[in-house]
Amino acid sequence: MSLVELIAQADERGLAASGLACLDRCVPVLGGDDDLLRSLWARLAEGGDWGGPLAEARERLGSDSGASGLPGTSSEAAALAWRMLDAVPVAYSGAEVREWADGCSVAALQVHRLLDTAPDDGARSVTSRREGRTDGMTPLVAAELRRQIRILELLANKSAGHTGSLRQALDVSLEGRRVLRAVVSRRGRGKGRG
Repeated sequence: MSLVELIAQADERGLAASGLACLDRCVPVLGGDDDLLRSLWARLAEGGDWGGPLAEARERLGSDSGASGLPGTSSEAAALAWRMLDAVPVAYSGAEVREWADGCSVAALQVHRLLDTAPDDGARSVTSRREGRTDGMTPLVAAELRRQIRILELLANKSAGHTGSLRQALDVSLEGRRVLRAVVSRRGRGKGRG
């Protein structure tokens, strides 16, 4: 099943977790630490409003949404990540969360495409990747696409229970964040030498 189809079938809580996971994996381009969104994950697990934790996360990153994050990151990638954070709905219900999760999916794939060091011929758009046309993808984008699909599959599996599925989704996201943090760090070291 394609990523687009999985998003279309996801319930509100699954969409909220999927969008949050996409944002969480992109935290390194904002210069945020690994705990930046922890309280939002906790609030999602508890079922409460995440307006307070969201405001705290934004404040921790600073009020300048034009900040470029860690040295050497692409300013375009940072702008995409900021847009994801700025667009987080205060409540994770209704059409707003579906639109946000879908936008986060596209933005996270684009962030990974921008930061991938492998050559990209640009023949296929991020949208076509989400629809299942995956030939010729660069490694970083392919890994991000697999993570997004895996997270939605985990969240759709009711046998693990809501908390268990969220924990598994968070684990998949943490792995992706570590990968992107390493990419951002390498790019920063490379620019520092240049």
